[in-house]
Amino acid sequence: MKKLLLFAAVALLCLSCRPGLRDGEYTLTVLSTNDVHSTWFDSTYVGGGVRKSLFAMNTYIDSVRKADGAGNVLLVDAGDCLQGDNAAYYYNYVDTLSPHLFPRLLSYMKYDAVAVGNHDIETGHPVYDRVAVDLKKAGADFLAGNAVRTDNGKPYFPLYKMVRKAGLRIAVLGYTNANIKAWLTEEIWRGMDFLSIADIIQRDVDYVREKEHPDVVVATMHSACGQGDGTILEAEALDAFNSVRGVDWLICGHDHRPYVETRDSCALLNSGSHSRYVGHGKMFLTVRGGQIVSKRFVTDLIPVKAERADTAMRAYFRKEFEAVRAFTLKEVGVLNVDLRTRDSYRGMSAYMNLLHTVCLGCAPAEISFAAPLTYNGHIRSGILVFNDLFTIYPFENQLFVIKMTGEEIRRYLEASYDRWIYTVGSAEETLLKIAERDDPRTQQQGWSFVSRSYNFDSAAGICYTVDVTKPCGERVRIRSMADGTPFEAERVYYVAMTSYRASGGGDLLKEAGIAADQLAERTVERYPEIRNLLYDYLMKNGSIDPEVIGNPSVIGTWSFVPAALAQRALDRDMKRLFRDL
Repeated sequence: MKKLLLFAAVALLCLSCRPGLRDGEYTLTVLSTNDVHSTWFDSTYVGGGVRKSLFAMNTYIDSVRKADGAGNVLLVDAGDCLQGDNAAYYYNYVDTLSPHLFPRLLSYMKYDAVAVGNHDIETGHPVYDRVAVDLKKAGADFLAGNAVRTDNGKPYFPLYKMVRKAGLRIAVLGYTNANIKAWLTEEIWRGMDFLSIADIIQRDVDYVREKEHPDVVVATMHSACGQGDGTILEAEALDAFNSVRGVDWLICGHDHRPYVETRDSCALLNSGSHSRYVGHGKMFLTVRGGQIVSKRFVTDLIPVKAERADTAMRAYFRKEFEAVRAFTLKEVGVLNVDLRTRDSYRGMSAYMNLLHTVCLGCAPAEISFAAPLTYNGHIRSGILVFNDLFTIYPFENQLFVIKMTGEEIRRYLEASYDRWIYTVGSAEETLLKIAERDDPRTQQQGWSFVSRSYNFDSAAGICYTVDVTKPCGERVRIRSMADGTPFEAERVYYVAMTSYRASGGGDLLKEAGIAADQLAERTVERYPEIRNLLYDYLMKNGSIDPEVIGNPSVIGTWSFVPAALAQRALDRDMKRLFRDL
């Protein structure tokens, strides 16, 4: 009996003592992706176009593995994988019986870990719960240590995963965006709370280092770089980068901003979005006496070439591509007017009229708020296929109807147009709130908007003007409802808007004077995703006609005034933004 106890004690001691690293030089290669937004296939589905994709990224990833040795390469993603393209839509919601394609793609590419993105959560419990299980089986765990269960406070997704690469024990910690509750309705994330990454990452790193004794720690987070000043909950990457101890690599995303930075003790990679770049870095470690005595980092961004898609990967997933393509090319109706999202920046447009018409068709909506969600999309008149609906409406937002007073509606519009325009005194001044700077998120070169255009909400169901010569707070004058009846500041109206906006996204409701804790009680109706409502509109009407969607007795009217001054300034500003005009 004593011999058995002694044997057990020795065995336990051996398990708890890990041999140190051998003296020498170690080189770890780190590859990162983020905000792929389901650019999985290299085809645009329509017209034979080729685009940047996971297939094209895999060509580069494989070349690095061949050059550096597969066992020396760590591959991680920082989230927003399950939304953005009809391939994800098809496997999220249409074919729910076949194995989900995304985990199979990551298994093929040999990813080591994936952080959960806010758009991954947006797909809903049935989708991301299923994908999390499949990713675990594929060896690429879905990580989000700051998404904690409301019943016991434990992480809903794993906090970390241990990986061995380049002879090193590597802990990969994962986090999702802390601001999810401000954008998504509770039914989508029910059972979870989302903690600030900056508040908990040091605790988590200390815990994992004490428990696992890793040689290298990687934190992958779906959080934007931000300013590093702790003021933006959705942008905590630089906050963590500036303060956390014990992290060697920080992989981030969300802002679609390609960015790398190297410091003495840590390196940061953000590969942008939509498969445009692969984040690439090397870590050189020197070990003496079993201890790491020096580290050196090299980082860069590798542009992905669309035409260099992995042909073997393409062939392997050909069946899945054909299934998505057949779904994508399904005819859904007729479009009798060109839709250009950029027309929305200068006033009423067919594109915005369509969105408002669909939204106002959802009872009890009397007024609609909507913004252009594609920066420079163009859908030509003719036969519409399902693929076109993703250009018209790229996100999985639901439609909500909430209660607002007339005065709150006016303040809301004031806040929206303050993101959109400057106050001007003449047509020679810049009217649109733009600046001469490149915008990597929209791939806009030269001039770009200072604020995000998806926060440029206009209204329908009312008739109003926006005086560009007046300061914020005095610009919007609402004359009447669309049918000519009076608009009253004290009256309560039913207003249609996206679930993102109704949950506080963009802060427009906050600036209208509605507190976050009032939003749930203000919501009177929830509808399915707006893209589905658009599909239902086409199934019912068969076509999109400019006379119908532009009916002023339904959608009302709005314009910038004084008209002559505004139009001259807008002509010049639009040419700055879109040089093909």
